Amino acid sequence: MAGDRPLAQLAVRYTFGMGLYRRAVLPCMHLLDPESSHALTLTLAHRISQVPGALPLARALARAPDPALAFTWRGLTFRSPIGLAAGADKNAVAPRLFHALGAGFIEIGTVTLLPQPGNPRPRVHRLTRQHALVNRLGFPSHGAARVALRLSHLRLAQTPIGVNIGKNAATPLAHAARDYAACLEVLYPHGDYFTVNVSSPNTEGLTTLQSRSQLAALLARIARARAILAGPAHPKPILVKISPDLSLSDLDSVLDVVLEHGLDGIIATNTSVDSALRDAVSQKLAGGLSGPMLLPKSLAAVWRLRQRAPRDFFIVGVGGISSDDDAWAMLQAGANAVQLYTALVYHGPGLFASLNRALAERVRLAGMPQPI
Repeated sequence: MAGDRPLAQLAVRYTFGMGLYRRAVLPCMHLLDPESSHALTLTLAHRISQVPGALPLARALARAPDPALAFTWRGLTFRSPIGLAAGADKNAVAPRLFHALGAGFIEIGTVTLLPQPGNPRPRVHRLTRQHALVNRLGFPSHGAARVALRLSHLRLAQTPIGVNIGKNAATPLAHAARDYAACLEVLYPHGDYFTVNVSSPNTEGLTTLQSRSQLAALLARIARARAILAGPAHPKPILVKISPDLSLSDLDSVLDVVLEHGLDGIIATNTSVDSALRDAVSQKLAGGLSGPMLLPKSLAAVWRLRQRAPRDFFIVGVGGISSDDDAWAMLQAGANAVQLYTALVYHGPGLFASLNRALAERVRLAGMPQPI
């Protein structure tokens, strides 16, 4: 392992710079199909994390987020409102490196109760010109028990770990609540907050769980499970991740149900199947669209939620964020925090540090748009 140290340090230095990443690393990654490229990236990130000196080097290059960005919510301290979205590290393979690179919080998953392979390949497509992706992964997961074991060894300073949970593809919708509750039970000791994913378009029927009656039944079961798991302690926060394709009335309905069952926030939004956002090429691709074209929908959802939600209700904006202007707009719309994924594919791991620096400058000049 000691012989790997200079190579790991060079890899961190070389891939960290956003310009170098776009000019040299990204073209090499494009020699592989998108899913293989992502798997290779996570494998390298995991190996780098194990090399002595590599994580301190990454931290030194990124520099810790400015203290002006830190905030506390429900007993959790976030060193930055810029976090890693679910989907990037589904199985908790490389959270330490994302932390070192400056992520203010990290969401693992989507995790299913039992291991499953997801949908058949090919299931991820690049839209390079638009800096976008289309995926129909279908929750490939190592399973809750294996992810829980990895998380049991993980402690990251001032960086909450969220765990995004979903149902197994083989579980009928009528029994979905059982899957979610059982997954929460396995993972509850190891996450700081949890996200109920009812909005992925890539598991058959899953988005119907956003309907008022089905969502109410699901969240009632999850709320009961959380109360039992928490015991006399303060319950850990639970958020619900929603689709960008909901109508305003459906969005209002989802918010009402989340509040009725005492849950703590909403992540807006998941990927989209709206054909109006797609060009002729992507119209032919099955799956959810992510990338810059989602930003207006996600912004609109965040704004609507903030107008109707209580002040301490946590709203995470995600979808199309690739610059400090995007992140700032999301915070101004009422998000407490934002998440990245697709932008990291095109801009590289230095994006966390870049956004943290730019956002800190804005905060020092104008203050945080949404007080927490």
